[in-house]
Amino acid sequence: MKLPTPRWLATSVRNKLLAMALLPLLVVFPLLVLAITVWSSVTYDRLLITKVRSDLAVARGYFDQVLTEVGSGTRGVARSQRLLQALDSADLADRLSADRLELGLDFLLLYRANGSNDTLPASVANLLPPANTLAQTRSAQLVRLSRDELATLAPQLLPRLHIPLVATRNAAPDARGTEDRALVVLALQPVLDAGGQAQGLLVGGLLLNQNLDLIDHINRIVYPEGALPFGSEGTATLFLDDVRITTNVRLFQNQRAIGTRVSQTVRDHVLTQGQTWLDRAFVVNDWYVSAYEPLQDAAGQRVGMLYVGFLESPFRWVRHAMLALMGLIFLAVMAVSAWFSVRWARSIFRPVEQMNRTMQRVEDGEAAARVGQLPARDELGALAGHLDQLLDVIDDKTTALRRWGEELDHKVAERTRELEASNASLQLAQQQLVKSEKLAAIGQLTASIAHEINNPIAVMQGNLDLIRDTLGQHARPVTAELKLLDEQVERMRLIVTQLLQYARPTEYAGYVETLDLNQTVHDCLVLVAHLLAQTRIEVVRDLQATQRVGFNRQELQQVIINLLINAIQAMPQGGTLRLVTTDLTGEHGARGALLQVVDSGPGLAPGVEERLFRPFFTTKNDGNGLGLWISLGLVERYGGGITAGNRGDGHSGAVFSVRLLTEPQAPEAVNTRDGRPGG
Repeated sequence: MKLPTPRWLATSVRNKLLAMALLPLLVVFPLLVLAITVWSSVTYDRLLITKVRSDLAVARGYFDQVLTEVGSGTRGVARSQRLLQALDSADLADRLSADRLELGLDFLLLYRANGSNDTLPASVANLLPPANTLAQTRSAQLVRLSRDELATLAPQLLPRLHIPLVATRNAAPDARGTEDRALVVLALQPVLDAGGQAQGLLVGGLLLNQNLDLIDHINRIVYPEGALPFGSEGTATLFLDDVRITTNVRLFQNQRAIGTRVSQTVRDHVLTQGQTWLDRAFVVNDWYVSAYEPLQDAAGQRVGMLYVGFLESPFRWVRHAMLALMGLIFLAVMAVSAWFSVRWARSIFRPVEQMNRTMQRVEDGEAAARVGQLPARDELGALAGHLDQLLDVIDDKTTALRRWGEELDHKVAERTRELEASNASLQLAQQQLVKSEKLAAIGQLTASIAHEINNPIAVMQGNLDLIRDTLGQHARPVTAELKLLDEQVERMRLIVTQLLQYARPTEYAGYVETLDLNQTVHDCLVLVAHLLAQTRIEVVRDLQATQRVGFNRQELQQVIINLLINAIQAMPQGGTLRLVTTDLTGEHGARGALLQVVDSGPGLAPGVEERLFRPFFTTKNDGNGLGLWISLGLVERYGGGITAGNRGDGHSGAVFSVRLLTEPQAPEAVNTRDGRPGG
């Protein structure tokens, strides 16, 4: 089959090189633009929210200052000597009027304790704090009054209460047509004589309804001229519940949006839930970056809101302009990069086209065709030279191939003999596999026998209990014999249990505890102390593990004691038994501990390590070859493992390493080597 014509192949190479050169520009640059756009939008929104949060803090600070000034001003008048001197004079009203104007209050009233003047209205009396704290109150309180309650205090302020409600988009439904309640900053201060006796109560107040001077002053403090760039406008508003009672937000060109209402979403968030709103909001007729904060009266009830915000549209247009400018910059960079990429691609595919034509000529039978010299001195020029050298080598190697064919026949014969030897090794491995299958069958047979023995054991134990219950006190003469029978039955049960553990160790897991590995090693040393006393073995402890391990206490002691006994038996002439524990972290983050039992005996003979944990394999004359196999099964049952090897540090001896987990894990695989579950 012939290769494609040079023209088609050259076109394919050219297209691939152009795609390779332009693909990063067409993919990476748009993704980069998208990432920067998303990042800039999120960051810009956060900056605006941070800005309006600080604006709200400034507005709230000034509003609290107004409360303090009303309270402290009323307190100063109440404690002034001028007021005491004017109490019984005819110019008391003039004195109060002058003080009211000086403090900038809407009303300043005195209620005499002797009842010579009007009594204090019940609505205001209910606002009085306890008598022991009244004289100490320095700050005014925010109060929501009805029309009648305000009429009792300051009837001249009633015209400012009539606020027609303006239908507002997204506001909560309200059947009222006007807002005639009052939101008042109210200060109550007792008037005391020189002896500390109360002569009356001074009531000072500032009506917030349609208080344009106050809201304009707040707006000038929060948003002084030039504070907002790009022509944005700052606004401030005081709400009674959800109604704007004073604001500099414009409904039309020169008409303030007094009487409009906040959206139900903001109302629920601020007045119902008592939270601060920091987000975009549609205010009357435009979108603002807004901040709303609940206002509470003296009883802690939410009676209104304080709002500041600024127009979002100028910032939005600036952001769009910045993104457009960034897009233009990226497009310019992409265009310049694409031009350089195409030029670079052309410098690659033109030499490739020439080499492709040469290969086509060789395929057509022109063995002497060569690429020749290329203008490029880079890797492609070197590649063309190597191609010519390769074509020369092909001619030389064609003759050598015939000679190599003869040598190949000779090598095939040698390989045939090697295959025969490999076949013999394979037969030996098959024999070993048959032997392993027989061992598995022995395990199954053991399990069957153990289960069959369990039935007569249960019958024997039941009849012993029946004999003991039937004879009662008459069984005392044979108590020792009955006890001996119980012990033998228990011994038979333990033997059956051990047989079942040999066959199916994973079905006989004990109660798992969180054990201190260092303490367990100490306990096991106590249990083998009688064996150590008969030898000249020095025990060296290096117990550094801090992680606890999840294991059954008796089974872990069985594993450790088995390793200790093997180490003791490996050093009949004495030596050093070293016990080391350290913390362990598995490859998947599992935590645990590592126990190493190191002896100074002769170590493991060559070829023993790979068979050490197989059933019935032993190097002892009186051993049964099941100890290490059972120990490995117990450890693997809880997700751990045991490995063995020689010390390798210039000293003789063997090292058995037991890996234990803090959280036991069930084995997930089966070790087909010996038929037991693996870890």
